[in-house]
Amino acid sequence: MDFEFSPEQRHLRDEVVRFAQKELTPGAAQRDRDQHFPKDLWRKCGEFGLQGLPVSTEYGGSGLDPLSTAIALEGLGYGSADGGLNFAICAHLLSCVVPIMKHGSEDQKKKYLPGLCDGALIAVNGMTEPASGSDAFNMSTTAVRDGSSFRINGTKTFSSNGPVADVAIVYASTDMAKGFQGGITAFIIEGGIAGFSSGQSFEKMGLRSAPIGELVLEDVLVGEDAVLGGVGGGGPVFNESMDWERACLVACHVGTMQRLLEETIAYAKNRQSGGDTIARFQAVSHQIADMKVRLEAARLLTYKAAWHLDHSRMAGQDASIAKLFASEALQLAAMDAIQIMGGYGYMTEYQTERVLRDAVAATIYSGTSEIQRNIIARWLGL
Repeated sequence: MDFEFSPEQRHLRDEVVRFAQKELTPGAAQRDRDQHFPKDLWRKCGEFGLQGLPVSTEYGGSGLDPLSTAIALEGLGYGSADGGLNFAICAHLLSCVVPIMKHGSEDQKKKYLPGLCDGALIAVNGMTEPASGSDAFNMSTTAVRDGSSFRINGTKTFSSNGPVADVAIVYASTDMAKGFQGGITAFIIEGGIAGFSSGQSFEKMGLRSAPIGELVLEDVLVGEDAVLGGVGGGGPVFNESMDWERACLVACHVGTMQRLLEETIAYAKNRQSGGDTIARFQAVSHQIADMKVRLEAARLLTYKAAWHLDHSRMAGQDASIAKLFASEALQLAAMDAIQIMGGYGYMTEYQTERVLRDAVAATIYSGTSEIQRNIIARWLGL
């Protein structure tokens, strides 16, 4: 089994790191304080190709395989200290662009993918509802036949990119009796259509440069051409997008953990206490060693899950395993870094505290840690 990057993958990661360090890290702390979503940087990311990594070049993407996509996103997490913008890009790419790439009609791909890839458009996924968080398919949003069209009513919440989105993928019940198996349909809805609006925006603990809010649908009328993946096919569309999100979004976490580890090692080698550097203290060196072990385990689990997206029917299990471990490892890494840096780690100047605030959400979005354990248990026949 070869664990080496190909020359193309190594070059890809290096290029993403250089771009992110130069363009995305400067001003990240201020954007976090201001809760500012930088549309100018979003466009730069699109021009660079981040929003279309796995999309065919025919539709404006880079045509990368899932593993190379994960490697690129790892470079983003390492090079960019703007966790909110990183998350906004991943949410757009993995829960919105990928479903259109995998399930869209030819007309839908030609219409939406070029703008979604080059940064001209921002997408939002509309699944979570106020009364159905982890129980995602127990939704109250409905899409009722109205001649050759559908009339959609409902409210979505905690919708990442919602306040700034141009396009939404909204999941609605088209047959309550069938539920997940044939009763949920995905729709592509454009901003500005009558009855579709952004509700309130929310202030968050972390990921503050990634806007999040409500989507309100009041008698939104869409045609058959808005259906994504066929009527009643929304369940599989959503589940596949979650496999991609869980497997590839955590690659960003791996990159962030690598950066944290390097920063923590540098601090420990320079910080003096009792006449010696704290790196010489076993309590500190062992804590850093544990950070390294969790990082390498998370990286291998992530690469395996990403590779299996195109190679195995077990992709859902591997994606949940990677998501569970990497998201919890990210929190632990941030806590370790702060503990080792002490008061300096707690201060905003070092930016480590921002990583911790961002990391708290990692065990919640894309399915909580508890949900990931439920999924893994089902794969084990429990």
